[in-house]
Amino acid sequence: MTECVALLLTATAGEAVADPVALDLAWIAWPVAGIFAILSLFFVLLLILGLPGAWLAIALAVLIDLVDFLWLGADEGPTFSIGVLSVAVVLAGLGELVEFAASALGARRMGASRRGIVGALVGSLAGAVVGTFLIPIPVIGTLAGAVGGSFLGAILGETSAGRSVEHSMRPATGAAIGRVLGTLGKVPFAVAVWAVLTTAAFLG
Repeated sequence: MTECVALLLTATAGEAVADPVALDLAWIAWPVAGIFAILSLFFVLLLILGLPGAWLAIALAVLIDLVDFLWLGADEGPTFSIGVLSVAVVLAGLGELVEFAASALGARRMGASRRGIVGALVGSLAGAVVGTFLIPIPVIGTLAGAVGGSFLGAILGETSAGRSVEHSMRPATGAAIGRVLGTLGKVPFAVAVWAVLTTAAFLG
């Protein structure tokens, strides 16, 4: 009986010592998931500025997986599986296609030239940055600046191609409308990327 108890205590102690890393991860996994959720949501909001917010969230997930590999080794599974990352990449890619198609289609349907389309894209990025500071209202200032910048950028692009300002107004209007539709169309995909990765962070 005494030998059985001794063997049981030895086995229990061995298990407790054998996997100290698992004990560490038990308390650190949830804070890491929470920090990831907040940072990745911030990245997603950056898409209003014209920045690749969904891709930044994916890059953060890959970085966490790299830390997992260096800390735990190949034996332990990563926080984000290949399947989860693949789904996130596909969603982010679809969002990019929707944004590009909406922006280009809006300008093209109103008769914009290639220079007008490029000017609209560059102007929307610059306008988003300026609008963020000139109109200190979250989201509204940034979006208003992006639309205005897209409009002015399209005009500059069209006039550089030899068109008059009057004839550039219609393509510029199309570019501004396309910019709004492109941003609105991209948001659901970025939010879906955030939801997929955040869920995996907490469940992983």
